[in-house]
Amino acid sequence: MSGSDSQEAGLPRPGHGGVFGRRMGRPLRLGQTALMQDALPRLELPADGALLLTALFPEAAELRLEIGFGGGEHLADHAARRPHAGFIGCEPFRNGVAKFLEQAEARALTNVRVWSGDAGLVIDRLPEASLAGADLFYPDPWPKRRQRKRRFVSDDTLLRLARVLQPGAALRFATDIDDYAGWTLARVLRSPHYAWVATKADDWRLPWADWPSTRYEAKAIREGRPPAYLTILRTDRPA
Repeated sequence: MSGSDSQEAGLPRPGHGGVFGRRMGRPLRLGQTALMQDALPRLELPADGALLLTALFPEAAELRLEIGFGGGEHLADHAARRPHAGFIGCEPFRNGVAKFLEQAEARALTNVRVWSGDAGLVIDRLPEASLAGADLFYPDPWPKRRQRKRRFVSDDTLLRLARVLQPGAALRFATDIDDYAGWTLARVLRSPHYAWVATKADDWRLPWADWPSTRYEAKAIREGRPPAYLTILRTDRPA
């Protein structure tokens, strides 16, 4: 999720309510309101039941997840580049969902389903080893020490994602906050289910080959916050 939205794709945890922060920003434009009424029901995930690739995308070869897609730039671009794949995008911020729907309509995307709520509820409904990849871009850093328990990345989150990622699948993580990059790596490195793929500095300093930059990222770089791009592989099966 873009940090510009100041919104976390919340993961329910014991003692917490799941989604933190705002669910709505500026009033939607008339066209966005129409898309939320007409297009969202067509693209929205079913409210319950297992999320099966064959049911959601009968012709897709693989299933991918984006957690907190912000304004939807990455999700729309990746879905357009990979028409053979099915994508699930999670974003509780309604303005972000509306922005993505505009792009989905403009590009006539049919290989995306949207969940406008807690990403954790989606993760727990996915079958074991069902994801070919997962993306978490610019999540809310919750910088104050007392807020850090709200961060999406946690030992529990990584364990739950490990269940649904296929062996060798990549979890891609991007942030412009040094502390959050270190926080994430600390939890990845102590997990038996992941390996950080980096052999030289450019492996985390440079974005991925299919990366579409955004205005938020450009602003972060101008303000002296160079992003980190972490590629984390799922390395084994949980006990």
